[in-house]
Amino acid sequence: MLTELSYVFLSNSVSTRSLMRPNAAKAFVRVWKVMEMCYQILLQEKRVTQRELFYKLLCDSPHLFPSQKDVNRTIQDLVALLRCSRYSLGIMASSRGLIAGRLILQEPGKEVVDCSVCGSSGHTISGDFNLLEKLILNSDARYIIIVEKHAIFQRLAEDRFFHQIPSILITAKGYPDMATRFLLHRISRAFPELPILALVDWNPAGLAILCTFKFGSVGMGLESYRYACNVKWLGLRGHDLPMLPDQSLVPLKTKDLQIAQSLMSSKILQESYKEEVALMVQSGRRAEIEALYFHGYDYLGKYIAKKIVQSDYI
Repeated sequence: MLTELSYVFLSNSVSTRSLMRPNAAKAFVRVWKVMEMCYQILLQEKRVTQRELFYKLLCDSPHLFPSQKDVNRTIQDLVALLRCSRYSLGIMASSRGLIAGRLILQEPGKEVVDCSVCGSSGHTISGDFNLLEKLILNSDARYIIIVEKHAIFQRLAEDRFFHQIPSILITAKGYPDMATRFLLHRISRAFPELPILALVDWNPAGLAILCTFKFGSVGMGLESYRYACNVKWLGLRGHDLPMLPDQSLVPLKTKDLQIAQSLMSSKILQESYKEEVALMVQSGRRAEIEALYFHGYDYLGKYIAKKIVQSDYI
């Protein structure tokens, strides 16, 4: 059990954001309950995902944690309160990420993994931050390329694009999870000279994914900027639209416009990015990377290579 001293500390220090909520008392109890659960996890020298923690709390205190959202928000409060990482609380990331290309990974004392021979499916990124931190990394790549979509990642890996342009390909299959961001940051620290380029759809959501890698996520609280990287926008961008068939451009959805408004109101978003968002809203349309297949399935690699050679990224 947590000590009385811990209780006093928690009483005096629980995050301001929690106390400002209408149900502040319940938020306080949730923080206390998750803190106690994490204490038990650490005593057992275990690691759990947020999903596993949710089911444990759902069974133990269903009135406090009826949904995953309640657990996620409370973990964010606890991270802010203790000024620590999720991993130090015994909570590990549930990774969706994949990596391929000119990168060799090795866990200390284990076999080498050559990410260039993992096929179109790539190498699965572990959710264990401790393991990722200890990886021995070797690479002769000249670029790191973030790929928004799994299908595009598979196409580039299948075509072995990373040999055409010596590169490391990484994807989180959409909005990035913490483990994928952690590994990208780890690779960036190991090879600080490598430019990090992002290939995303030309729509507000695509840019939001890029910005999560670049600036972090507001939803991660104090962990927001911990794994931020200096990412450049490779494509798709507004000046690429003339090469796409008009019928491939589809109308923006309400959700797109909401994301666009959020991006435009950001104080950290650079002006060139805001100009792209304004163009999206003005045109009322969006374009997906797959539209490049209009020119043939091999055109995607040519498109990326040309932009890299011309340093056409912002």
